[in-house]
Amino acid sequence: MTGLYLVTPDWDDTAQLLQVTEQALQGGVRLLQYRHKTAPAALQREQAVALQQLCRQYACPFVINDHLALCQELDADGVHVGATDAGVAQARRMLGPDKIVGASCYGDLELALAAQTDGASYVAFGGFYPSRVKRYPVTTPVTLLSEAAAQIHLPKVVIGGMTATNAAPLVQEGAQMVAAISSVYQAPDPQQAARQFAMLF
Repeated sequence: MTGLYLVTPDWDDTAQLLQVTEQALQGGVRLLQYRHKTAPAALQREQAVALQQLCRQYACPFVINDHLALCQELDADGVHVGATDAGVAQARRMLGPDKIVGASCYGDLELALAAQTDGASYVAFGGFYPSRVKRYPVTTPVTLLSEAAAQIHLPKVVIGGMTATNAAPLVQEGAQMVAAISSVYQAPDPQQAARQFAMLF
C-alpha cells in the first residue's frame, strides 16, 4: 500500500460524490474509504454500493469506515476502525484473513502496536495538521513516524489537514500513504489534486 488514500466527505448528493471521486481516481487514488458520519443507513448503503462499483472500474480497493455489517453485506475490500468502533481483532475475525482492516491510532504508538498484534493491515496516525473536516487535537509529532519504523511493520498512513506540500516531509519520514479529504474534494481540479499527491510517491 502506497500513495493517496482518499476519504470521502459528508456529502448527501450522491451524484456529486461520484463525479468528484471519479475525477480523483483518474488522478491516481490508491485506496478509497467511504466515510459519511451523518448519513442515514439507506443513504450510506446507496453511496457505498455506487462507490464500490466505481472503484472496481478503476481497480482501486474500497473500504468502509466503521460499518462492519455493511462491509460484509457488500463484500467490500475492507473496513477502517477507530478507537471507539469495533476493534481490529473483532473486524479481523468477522471479515477473515484476506480483507483490509485499517486502524486509527491517532498519535499513540501503543495503539499501533496493539493494532498490529490484532491483525491490522495498516495503521493511521494523525492529526498532524489542522483539519477542515475532522475535529481532533493536532498533537501527532512528525518524529512518531521514525519511532514507529522500528516496531510497526505495516504501512503507515498519515492524516489531518494534508496537502501535497505539507505531506511531503511525512512521506520522507516513512509514511507509505497520505489520507486526504478536503484538499481533493474541495479542489478546483480534483484530478490534478490527486495527481499531486500521487507524485509524492
